[in-house]
Amino acid sequence: MTTDEALALFRSTGALLDGHFVLRSGLHSRQFFQCALALEQMPLVERFGAALAAKASSLGAKSVIAPAMGGLVIGQEVARQLGARFIFAEKEEGKLVLRRGFRISPGEPFLIVEDVVTKGGRVQETIEIVRSLGGKVAGVAMVVDRSDGTLDLGVPTFSLIRLQVETFPADKLPPDLAAMPAVKPGSK
Repeated sequence: MTTDEALALFRSTGALLDGHFVLRSGLHSRQFFQCALALEQMPLVERFGAALAAKASSLGAKSVIAPAMGGLVIGQEVARQLGARFIFAEKEEGKLVLRRGFRISPGEPFLIVEDVVTKGGRVQETIEIVRSLGGKVAGVAMVVDRSDGTLDLGVPTFSLIRLQVETFPADKLPPDLAAMPAVKPGSK
């Protein structure tokens, strides 16, 4: 799947939004990828999952972990496509943790899967969880890399869409964004 094909699928589902958005990172942007709108269509989930699995298959990951909520649907599909085990990290008191009896074995190779990454905070938290429990992070796969590949997570990374989307601190908004009300459509 090419970037143009993936972008066309986002546009056709209304999942690529234009306006004034506040991202999870606190930065502001003119564009927002509402992956949930694209990932509510199971045939698209299967296509995106197959494309990410193909990109990451050489890593030899035996398990997939995703940060909840955004990475759940695509993470599970990538795991299915790879024939791998799937687990997820979820928030507890504002921090990602493993719950529900999930375990990580020493040396177990993991692929981390996320829907959209801008600064990589949740992915980095997930990397730390895997490593702190003795697992190995083989790589990271994401549907959308908003950093245009400039984010260095210290492991191989793969994405279907890689764009440099302008972001701005709240106190340095360009006049066009400052004139519009901000919307926070993502998870909180």
